[in-house]
Amino acid sequence: MLGWEFPPFISGGLGTACYGLTRALDAQGHEVTFVLPRPVDGSHASHVRLVSPEAVRPAAAAAEEIAPAATPAVPAAKPGATPSGGVRTHEEFQHLKFLGVPASLPSVYGDFTQEIPGSEQTLRSLRTEQLPGVAAPTDVYEAFEAAGVSPEQAGFGGGELTQGGDDYSGDVMTAAARYAALVLSACRDEQYDVVHAHDWMTYPAGLAISRLTRTPLVVHVHSTEFDRSGTNVNQAIYDIERRGMHGASRVICVSYLTRSICLSRYGIEPGKAKVVYNGVEASETLGELARVRSKDKVVLFLGRITMQKGPEYFIEAARLVLQKMENVKFVVAGSGDMARRMIELAAAHGIGHKVLFTGFLRGRDVSRIFEMADCYVMPSVSEPFGIAPLEAICHNTPVIISKQSGVSEVLTHALKVDFWDVREMADKILAVLRHPPLSQTLRDHGAFEVRGLTWDGAAEKCAKVYAEAATPAGALA
Repeated sequence: MLGWEFPPFISGGLGTACYGLTRALDAQGHEVTFVLPRPVDGSHASHVRLVSPEAVRPAAAAAEEIAPAATPAVPAAKPGATPSGGVRTHEEFQHLKFLGVPASLPSVYGDFTQEIPGSEQTLRSLRTEQLPGVAAPTDVYEAFEAAGVSPEQAGFGGGELTQGGDDYSGDVMTAAARYAALVLSACRDEQYDVVHAHDWMTYPAGLAISRLTRTPLVVHVHSTEFDRSGTNVNQAIYDIERRGMHGASRVICVSYLTRSICLSRYGIEPGKAKVVYNGVEASETLGELARVRSKDKVVLFLGRITMQKGPEYFIEAARLVLQKMENVKFVVAGSGDMARRMIELAAAHGIGHKVLFTGFLRGRDVSRIFEMADCYVMPSVSEPFGIAPLEAICHNTPVIISKQSGVSEVLTHALKVDFWDVREMADKILAVLRHPPLSQTLRDHGAFEVRGLTWDGAAEKCAKVYAEAATPAGALA
């Protein structure tokens, strides 16, 4: 399994989904190797003491940690394998090992990692750059060449490696190419039944290792360039997404909304596109902490502050609510390229003192902010799924969600509104705040509803997709 992030280092729902899915697959007995694009210092771990590999250390020290005696259920590395970043296991995962390729690659949203030096570099300029921890080959092109896979076969075109788009941190194209090369070097001697790649940053690595090992590829679409950028798509990213989807044996979509985009915008065959909804894991501390009470009601926006999430519509709705109800505070939790715009918009409307910005939150702080909220609003312009509303419901918070979201397909007991209809959004916020019976009904029925949206169920569906892809008829020729 190839993923760009994993808790506690996350920038959005992708890391949360990878954690929930891998934990459920592990519990069901599937042996998974999760390859991360960075070594992670275990001291940063929150709810999991160590779920990511440490930085590269001497080979002898790394070898001592591969399949330790305390966890015999984890298979040892095969002879000849090169786990460049060292393989770490954790007691929470009995059949899962984490492999970190030694590269300081950025988050695509830039929330928790530093940019790659020289953000204008292209793939060709990396020919002379050393890749620490990989004995041979020593550069990106040699890694592809040694594997008998061209960069074009991995999903890269000639002109698309010079930019990653304004919404991304550093030269993400170069980062994706470097990650693909390192995955080839680290995993070329391993054997797998299927390769599972999450989102476009890992598609080149998935295509490359799939071609090298003749292993069927499953790509997981958590978001598309049309969700992130609307009609102003980055052509290079779109091309990689399209090549990844067409090169895969199966395409997992997080909603029927996303599936329709994959079919109409990317030309995917309907038979290979499968819908697997995300799940949610209820907090074990739910109900133990008293809800924060004050004279002010709290309306929450939690997510990346980007065009895709509709933050400006949240501010417009806040303005309308405050015209009719004064004792309301609007909390914006998250970070992103539109944060400054939101602050300026709130100030221009004269409601700056009513809108509080927390910045990016993680771990227990996320739970606390949900517990404080009287209402959670997700006004996304285009949301492939949306895990945050499920988390809000698990924290006993009523939700108002955009009709333009995948989660609206599975939630009945949530108020739904078109993202652009700020007047209706404001009316529904007021209804939740003013009418306790409505608020309580949404809490009670919503909590019952999310019980059926589990990661165990998602893992079972993914396992069926794996089985389809691994059959001779489903695998790539």
